[in-house]
Amino acid sequence: MAKVLVVTSGKGGVGKTTSTAALGAALAQMGQSVVVVDFDVGLRNLDLVMGAERRVVYDFVNVIQGEAKLAQALIRDKRIETLSLLPASQTRDKDALSEEGVARVMDELREKFDWVICDSPAGIERGASLAMRHADVAVVVTNPEVSSVRDSDRIIGLLDSKTLRAERGERMEKHLLLTRYDRLRAERGDMLKTEDVLEILSIPLLGIVPESQDVLRASNIGQPVTVSGPDTAAGRAYADAARRLKGDPVPMTIPGEKTGFLGRLFGRRAA
Repeated sequence: MAKVLVVTSGKGGVGKTTSTAALGAALAQMGQSVVVVDFDVGLRNLDLVMGAERRVVYDFVNVIQGEAKLAQALIRDKRIETLSLLPASQTRDKDALSEEGVARVMDELREKFDWVICDSPAGIERGASLAMRHADVAVVVTNPEVSSVRDSDRIIGLLDSKTLRAERGERMEKHLLLTRYDRLRAERGDMLKTEDVLEILSIPLLGIVPESQDVLRASNIGQPVTVSGPDTAAGRAYADAARRLKGDPVPMTIPGEKTGFLGRLFGRRAA
């Protein structure tokens, strides 16, 4: 039975889709069977980041509405045998995602994979609510800026109130993924420091992805950065984050900073 993970944030442009692709690919490279699911109906992008845009025939909405079977819509990655994609529709709107249909597809995916990773639209509208509803684990993607952190704080509130786990009185496992981090800018006060973000959001830190052209380059060529640049700083950061999701004890580091400080900080925040 799969673990369902939602990659979410309150603000657009923070790196949810690239993070979904990178984490999914990294877990698949470790031998896990993974499907990444695009919930951003009408603004489909995950297939582009995965390099599968020309292979989309059927999509998530087709499966929900009974126009195709799940097996027809799933696209197996050409590079990693255990990685698949369920693309979103580019021609429908988010009302095409019914609660009953999403629940049925998620139940079917749970039976087929080790990980179901849902790429949520930004914000709090219908697509985002449905993306988080069935999740067991949430990765909250945040940039180190005030507006991004504030919006992520609101998303954390929804994860604790609007999911099936919340309705059953169960704890939602939440992790912070800090993206586009620049040590020098943080030191100058141009962006929030890691400890400031952790102080505000109060959820365990999963990883810190540095500001990097490698992430943009990977997206432009249609490959997750953990595939196109596994030895880059960003590729290593995502791979380490994926290992932590699996429960592996991976030391936490801030790009460009000494590890001792973050080791103490992470030990205090991890729970």
